[in-house]
Amino acid sequence: MNAPATLTDVARRAGVSPATVSRILNGTAKVADDKRQAVLAAISELNFAPNQMAQSLKHGRTMTIGIVVQDIASPFFDEILHGVDDGLKGTGYASVIVSGHWNADEEAERIRLLLARKVDGIILLTGRMTDDTVLRFAEQRPIVSLGRVLQTERAVGYKLDNEHGAWLAVRHLIELGHRRIAHLSGPVENRDSVERLAGYQRALKEADIAFDPALVVEGTLHESGGLLAMNRLYDSGQPFTAVFAVNDQTAYGARLFLYRKGIRVPDDVSLVGFDDLPGSSYTTPPLTTVRQPLYVIGQTAVQSMLRLINGEPADGAIPPVELVVRETTRRSA
Repeated sequence: MNAPATLTDVARRAGVSPATVSRILNGTAKVADDKRQAVLAAISELNFAPNQMAQSLKHGRTMTIGIVVQDIASPFFDEILHGVDDGLKGTGYASVIVSGHWNADEEAERIRLLLARKVDGIILLTGRMTDDTVLRFAEQRPIVSLGRVLQTERAVGYKLDNEHGAWLAVRHLIELGHRRIAHLSGPVENRDSVERLAGYQRALKEADIAFDPALVVEGTLHESGGLLAMNRLYDSGQPFTAVFAVNDQTAYGARLFLYRKGIRVPDDVSLVGFDDLPGSSYTTPPLTTVRQPLYVIGQTAVQSMLRLINGEPADGAIPPVELVVRETTRRSA
């Protein structure tokens, strides 16, 4: 029976130094992509498994990172977690995933649970805790958070420009000649929803289109909420030629309602979402939406977390939102 491969074996196979292999495994190395891929290939070929217990004892780490999501079943978080999972490959770290269910108290309780398990850091995927609460937890373990602006030695936050994304979506509809543009919004306590409503209103104002509160119907950020919100808008009797949905899942539900009513998209009503979930390319017709770089966000969160764990500044950045025009919008008749 062959002896287990060693770190030196991996270095020799990859043509790099053992120190480079070690830094890649710890997520601290800045090396050329070809060298990184050579090391990962060597690890796979040799079936190399780092001695995590030894590493933990040496560095005082558990080699685990806690991930707090809000809805494990959501395709939004699923895409971010895909980026997190790929970002952790080859680092020696494993993730522990818990859900906060959009409740600040529950998020705090889940973080305390992760701290009790001695995770080395926590990635918080949005949520409703205050910045001050997040910073207090960061005194115990590094935190990378989505949906807020933070920049300290122990905490960093990444926030996308929701208002600008919504403005892009509504401006697109205005440029197509639409003036009666409805908005299926999210819950008023959700910061992203509030910011997207502000972007919707700003685009209307810049085009000298009066804001009509009757064209705004609150949903739940889920498909069922989109269907019910679209139903309420339809039953209100308000005329509209286009709909901006707060997220793609809401747009999916709205699209189903319109289909059941025999209302054609985009012939009768144009429809725009927000997120660009993987399924949005395959709806019928494919959905025009605002793209959030969800997969990249997951990878960036991991890279920043590893730097914070190692006492280095987190200097990552995420791409801006962008409009993706597909087949659910057309010029107003």
